[in-house]
Amino acid sequence: MENIAVIGAGTMGNGIAHVFAQKGFKVNLIDAQSAALSKAMLTIEKNIDRQIAKGIVSEADKQSILQNISCFESIELGVSRANLVIEAATENSNIKKTIFAALDQYAPSQCILASNTSSIPIAQLAAATKRPQQVIGMHFMNPVPVMKLVEIINGADTAQEVTASIVALTKTIDKIPCVVKDFPGFISNRILMPMINEAILALSEGVSDAATIDQIMKLGMAHPMGPLQLADYIGLDVCKNILDIMQEGFNNIKYAPCPLLVKMVEEGKLGVKSGAGFYKY
Repeated sequence: MENIAVIGAGTMGNGIAHVFAQKGFKVNLIDAQSAALSKAMLTIEKNIDRQIAKGIVSEADKQSILQNISCFESIELGVSRANLVIEAATENSNIKKTIFAALDQYAPSQCILASNTSSIPIAQLAAATKRPQQVIGMHFMNPVPVMKLVEIINGADTAQEVTASIVALTKTIDKIPCVVKDFPGFISNRILMPMINEAILALSEGVSDAATIDQIMKLGMAHPMGPLQLADYIGLDVCKNILDIMQEGFNNIKYAPCPLLVKMVEEGKLGVKSGAGFYKY
């Protein structure tokens, strides 16, 4: 696979484009908004500068990495020669299904269609295409250039050879693939989100304050970041959306978002991106 297309120039999309370009792949970064593409390229450049400062890449590498990325505002043009498309758009099933229908129309017939979704069933996305055997999940972790895990999600119809090729590809970009089945939240968020939700519930009950709850999980459980701080970085709206998807998918009230989480999202306190969540930024 030489040609990679990435749909969505946000935090995850630009990170995915960065790691593939760094390993010599030709990457088409696609977003309908030209401003988002410009911002993404600036972010990638800043992240490369951080890597240079840490000795991970050289100054000479910087230009080749940036030259490996081309920007497109059109899905049709951006995916026309792709061997693999990775969709990294907003975590909304209707938006993603619309994108997958367009990818099915415009991507080459042998192209693999992957989603960076963190919770939406791969089967739903595959159903929007006529090639469900070529649809798979590639759930990268944030920040993409740093985090090693890629959660590989097999849909009900994903072909074994597609899984094998994506596992092998993931290793070539120095990531560690972990293959799971297609259940709401997969493994990462099925375990993480109830923990975050429980931490929010403990806070709302006054068991302790946010800093102490986070400190206990960092010191006692060796977590690099406490659950409330992590929720702020993920985005409280994203946390709520994932819990909603899991509650609906499993039809189980235990995944229902804590009332405090719902209230904070309604008030626009979304964490780092809004300047305030469980902490101020």
